[in-house]
Amino acid sequence: MKTKLLTLALGTAALAFSATANAATLDDVKAKDFLQCGVSTGFPGFAFTDDNGDWQGFDPAFCRAVAAAVLGDASKVKFTPTTGKTRFTALASGEIDMLARNTTETFSRDVDLKFTFAPVNYYDGQGFMVRKDLGVDSALGLSSATICIQTGTTTELNLADYFRANNMSYEPVPVETNAEAQEKYLANACDAYTTDASGLSATRSAFENPDDHIVLPEIISKEPLGPLVRQGDDQWADIVKWTILALITAEEVGVTAGNADQMKADSTDPNIQRLLGATEDNYGAMFGLDNDWALRAIKAGGNYGEIFARYLGTETPLGIERGVNALWTDGGLMYAAPIR
Repeated sequence: MKTKLLTLALGTAALAFSATANAATLDDVKAKDFLQCGVSTGFPGFAFTDDNGDWQGFDPAFCRAVAAAVLGDASKVKFTPTTGKTRFTALASGEIDMLARNTTETFSRDVDLKFTFAPVNYYDGQGFMVRKDLGVDSALGLSSATICIQTGTTTELNLADYFRANNMSYEPVPVETNAEAQEKYLANACDAYTTDASGLSATRSAFENPDDHIVLPEIISKEPLGPLVRQGDDQWADIVKWTILALITAEEVGVTAGNADQMKADSTDPNIQRLLGATEDNYGAMFGLDNDWALRAIKAGGNYGEIFARYLGTETPLGIERGVNALWTDGGLMYAAPIR
């Protein structure tokens, strides 16, 4: 029943907003002179506030790249923290211009809830974390366990499917946010915590004694994560999409935040020239921006690899290897369509 009510509420919000969808989100963002971006309520590495109260992390970095592309200033972003339950209503109602929160692309979210997903910027999968003293080394040893799980997420269905397929039972301990999950897990209110493997790494890294906890080896789902916008505004969807692809392309061709201006001035590579607006093709004008849109996006926080390394990589507390999120030329899945 909760699912039906959520769907009806989102459908109503989407219908109410559809009348203004053709007014162009780009025009709205330019008129107010800032981008309203939805993020999570807090996840180490992915979205968090620093000592000054400013939002940092993998997800906010993509918000700032879009703001730089559109408004010429990466600082022109206002962030709205959202939970698994509130994120879709915030987007459908127009409260936010884009959602850059760890959100899995699924059929129903795309088709039924009327959202358009940008390219995947993090390939993930659901896993389990347990305390070492539980004595479990496989998810198959969790039968009859209590499991903390965030409501309003794909992890609920994945968890039910996995346990049903393996003829196991479990007792769900529902939570609203990662912070609540962490609190209950550390208080022994649940035997295990399940979410995306990246989230488990982020949560574990914040523990006082992270070595007392292990992430089990099983990955039980595919979780392609990426920003999303409302359906009905193709221009805005294209801007968000191609900003992400520009950051991936920049890593492919060696353009960084530090060398972007020099590369624009000196490079004779046509792919780099088109990316950085050094040609007369006017690609930016095709969706309402100038030719330096991608240059600004890259300078805002670096290319895809720079953003990954800064917030998630092996030199951070999370220590996440690139793995499937490496470029396609390095055996990963990151592959950008050409700007041409």
